[in-house]
Amino acid sequence: MRSSLVRPLSRLIVAAAISLTTLIGTVSGTATAAPSSGYNDFTCQPSTTHPEPVVLLHGLGGNADGNVGPMALALAAQGYCTYALTYGKVDPAFPIGGTIDIDKSAHEIATFIDKVLTSTGATKVDIIGHSEGAFQSLYVPKVLGYAPKIAKVVALAPPTHGTTFIGLVTVAQAADLTFLVDKILPLGCPACDQLIVGGSAVKTLNTGPIAQPGVSYTVIATKADVLVVPHKSTLFNTTETAFIPEPNVHNTYVQDTCPLDPVGHIGLAYDPDVIEMVSNALNPAHPTKITCALGLPS
Repeated sequence: MRSSLVRPLSRLIVAAAISLTTLIGTVSGTATAAPSSGYNDFTCQPSTTHPEPVVLLHGLGGNADGNVGPMALALAAQGYCTYALTYGKVDPAFPIGGTIDIDKSAHEIATFIDKVLTSTGATKVDIIGHSEGAFQSLYVPKVLGYAPKIAKVVALAPPTHGTTFIGLVTVAQAADLTFLVDKILPLGCPACDQLIVGGSAVKTLNTGPIAQPGVSYTVIATKADVLVVPHKSTLFNTTETAFIPEPNVHNTYVQDTCPLDPVGHIGLAYDPDVIEMVSNALNPAHPTKITCALGLPS
């Protein structure tokens, strides 16, 4: 009974996030994904300064343009070859992605990585993921065996150990919201169920070490996150559900660097402080000073 009630609530939470992500992307004036926009230019050749092309992965219910497009543009302006796809669409006409089965989405991402490697001639890519995209940035190297094709992973608020969606999963025991969810996400959301605490994809990722040899990992979370929670997990011996307590993983909060930044879960993809932190993670030999600003508290 509990799982049948958890599903509609988790989808409802995601639906709210979808609406907010779309609004933020519109306000930000996001460009479309085309060579002229600065990313997804498959004629781009990586420089010796930035030898790995960068693949950016949007969150659950997001898309390439609205979710990670601004960051792709910012990194392209720094000289990176950047790429983004809308993966996991339940239907080609559906404007959002990431809602289908996690493993199916992962295979779409792997195919895209191969396309980027072929077009650029590079041997490895760097991956930046936000939310579910961050989970996929951990899942693809480990579960699909793509670690040899990946140099660096920068994961922004991944639900690594599963999320309780604002801690309201237990509230689903008290009310069946199926009727409301069916109106918002009529095509379903298998990924929603797989990313909660105890979800099938979470179990797969957490069976054995997550970090793979040869890959450098950075996990960036925010203390103001109310979507990827809880912030403490004794089950996985971590103080943050996003963090990975393993060698070769740098775990950090935005607030460790910028204490006054109120940036929330969705805002991580657009926050100037986070973009600078990501840039430093991609190029650790030449870090720049973070100029702390105020991100979106959402």
